[in-house]
Amino acid sequence: MAAGGAALAAAGAGQAQPVPTNAKIVIIGAGAGGTSLANRLADRLDGADITLIDPRPQHLYQPGLSLVAAGLKPADYVVSETTDWLPSGVTLIAETATAIDPDARTVATEGGQTVSYDFLVVAPGLVLDHDAIEGFSLDMVGENGIGALYAGPDYAARTWAAAGRFAEEGGVGLFTRPATEMKCAGAPLKHTFLIDDIARRGGNRGKAEYIYAAPQGSLFGVPIVAEKVRMLFGDRGIDTAMQHTLKAIEPGTRRATFADKDGFDVEMDYDYIHVIPPQRAPDVIRQSGLSWADKWADQGWVECDQYSLRHLRYDNIWALGDVAGVPKGKTAASVKWQVPVVEDGIVSAIAGMDPTETYNGYTSCPMITKVGRAMLIEFDYNNDLVPSFPGIIAPLEELWISWLMKEVALKATYNAMLRGRA
Repeated sequence: MAAGGAALAAAGAGQAQPVPTNAKIVIIGAGAGGTSLANRLADRLDGADITLIDPRPQHLYQPGLSLVAAGLKPADYVVSETTDWLPSGVTLIAETATAIDPDARTVATEGGQTVSYDFLVVAPGLVLDHDAIEGFSLDMVGENGIGALYAGPDYAARTWAAAGRFAEEGGVGLFTRPATEMKCAGAPLKHTFLIDDIARRGGNRGKAEYIYAAPQGSLFGVPIVAEKVRMLFGDRGIDTAMQHTLKAIEPGTRRATFADKDGFDVEMDYDYIHVIPPQRAPDVIRQSGLSWADKWADQGWVECDQYSLRHLRYDNIWALGDVAGVPKGKTAASVKWQVPVVEDGIVSAIAGMDPTETYNGYTSCPMITKVGRAMLIEFDYNNDLVPSFPGIIAPLEELWISWLMKEVALKATYNAMLRGRA
C-alpha cells in the first residue's frame, strides 16, 4: 500500500506520474465533496480501489435552490445524474450506508454488503430534521403560505409558488432559521432579500410586513457582515425577532410558535412562513462513535481536526463537507477548499509522508440582496474577510458582478470542482 516519497513529490509538482497503491478507499456520500474527491484521487493514485456509497440517483446543485425558490430558475436547473460526474474505475454502491465500524474498518450498507477499507472519508451531507417543527410536514410546502427551499428542487419550486403569492398579495411574512449549525447560513437572508425585492418590483411591498426570526443574537456569524445586513434590513423595512426559535406551526390558522431567549412561547400570525428546520449529521454518523462527544452533541458532527479534517481518534478517517465538525465550512465553496486537503492527507498517508495542505475555514457566501445585485462575502475561521478579488470586488458592496458570479459563473466553477479540476 505504501509508495515512495519521490512518486508523491512528482505528482504534487504537477507531473503526470500517479502514486502506486493497492489501498482500499471508501467515500460515503456522492455529493459535491465525495464526487470531487473521487475524481481527484482517481487522477492521483494508480491501482487504488475507490468506492463511493450513496443511494441518490440524482446529484443536486444546492447553491441554485435559492434561485429556484425565488422563481428565477426552474427546478431542473439544479438536477443532474450522479453517475454523470464519476470517473471510470470508481465503484458506486447505490445504497445507503447504515453502519460504520471504525475499529474493524468496515462500512455496512442497507443491501447487506460489508465493505472494508484502508481509508475512509465521510461526506454524507446532513439531515434536515423537519420533524423537530411541530405541525410541519413537507407535503404542506407550497400551500397555506408555507415555504421550505432547503428540502430539494421540487420543494424549492413549491416554495416559490407560496412566496410568489405573498409577494403579490402581501400580509405578514416570517423568515426563519434554526438554532443548529446549518448549510449555507446566508440562504435564509437571501430568500428574505429576494422576496422583498420581487414585491417591490411588483409595486406590492407596501402591502406586507417582513420579519426575520432567528435563534441567534446577530444576523450573521461574521460581525462586520452582520452589521451590513442589519443596515440593509433597516433601509428596507425588514424587522427582526432575534433569539426566537421556531417550534411549531398551525397551518390552518397560519400561526407560528417560537421560543424566546428565556424559553417562553411567543406566537406570531403569518401569511407566509419560510421554514428551515434544525440540521444534524445522519444517523450512520451519529451511531458510529465518530461524532464529537463534548460539543454539538445534539447534532453529531464528526470529531476532526479543523485544519486537516482528519479524525482525532482514527487517523485513517477524514470528514468532508457539511458533516465535518469544524467551526465554519458548510458551503459548496468550502468544499472546494476542503477537498485538496483531504486528498493530500490520504495520498501523503499512502506515501508515508507528512501532509502539507491545511484548511483555514474558507467559506463563501454570495449574499444576494436584490435581483441583479449581491455581495461576494468570503471569510475564514477568524471571521476575517478573505476576498478573492481584492481591489476589484468590494465584499460588502451590492454589485452586479457579484450577482453575475452567483447566477452564472458559480455553477460552471462547481461543475469543474465535481470533475476534480477546480
